Amino acid sequence: MPVKVIEGLPAIDELRADNIFVMDNERAKNQNIRPLNLLVVNLMPRKLITERQILRLLSNTPLQINVDFLFMASHEFKNTKQSHLDSFYKSFSEIKDDYYDGLIITGAPVEQLEFEEVDYWSEFLEIVKWSKSHVYSSLHICWGAQAALYARYEVTKENLPQKLCGIYKSSVEQPKNPLFRGFDDFLNYPQSRYTQSNPSEIKKVPDLEVLSTSKETGFSILAKKNLREVYLFGHLEYDRETLAWEYERDKEEGLKPALPKNYFPKDNDKEKPQMSWASAASLFFSNWLNYAVYQGTPYLGERLGHHCGEENYDFNQKE
Repeated sequence: MPVKVIEGLPAIDELRADNIFVMDNERAKNQNIRPLNLLVVNLMPRKLITERQILRLLSNTPLQINVDFLFMASHEFKNTKQSHLDSFYKSFSEIKDDYYDGLIITGAPVEQLEFEEVDYWSEFLEIVKWSKSHVYSSLHICWGAQAALYARYEVTKENLPQKLCGIYKSSVEQPKNPLFRGFDDFLNYPQSRYTQSNPSEIKKVPDLEVLSTSKETGFSILAKKNLREVYLFGHLEYDRETLAWEYERDKEEGLKPALPKNYFPKDNDKEKPQMSWASAASLFFSNWLNYAVYQGTPYLGERLGHHCGEENYDFNQKE
């Protein structure tokens, strides 16, 4: 999938080096198709790395995508230069009248705070409420999933005995669900979190289906039956080195972290980490784009606003 972003985004050169097709504005104008419009709410501290991770996973189908990045105007960022945000990001006030085929909300390193204690919580709630009528399908990652479940269904979160960190095998519970088309019975899944959404409260939400679980991590992936909301409790988007970087960061901060499980060869943190989830991540994001987004949104972009709020819109119907 050619991904269309603002020219000059630092991730572009690295993506092109990986043979990922990043399209400039001039070439995009000459393609006689309607691109999908996606919004990425990037809450991660290392924004440039997350941009590259997300764009890589959006690039694996033959469709064209316009990607907008959004930052929280109510939060002061310490790890990203304001000039980068000014050049490549939009605020909610700039996009609130627009409609998007898909929305991705990333994780955030704030899970040990109560939701209401997060400084951008009010803005987050506004975006979740807005997405109901302005986005066709939403994909939420880690804290973004826990927070959206709390905002939409009052599903609380609970602390884990210790940080869940490593690569865990997760079973495919609904192999006929379109999001798991082409999957094996299990997938490897990076996890990095201190909390989990309350399982008993999740079970009380009738529209949510459990798509993937793990004995060690609990619920892994949930989705509404119509695929308008998808919740990933781990980090399929992570690179090979991400957990290693987090591990070293936590050590430097004096947190005495446990070694990420099933990650370093022979549990030796001097060895190159093993990559065992790239194919699952690529396939899952491609399936989400195809079956939850592209197959559902209307061909005529100007009609998108008519269908975003329609829960039972026939996704096989194309204008």
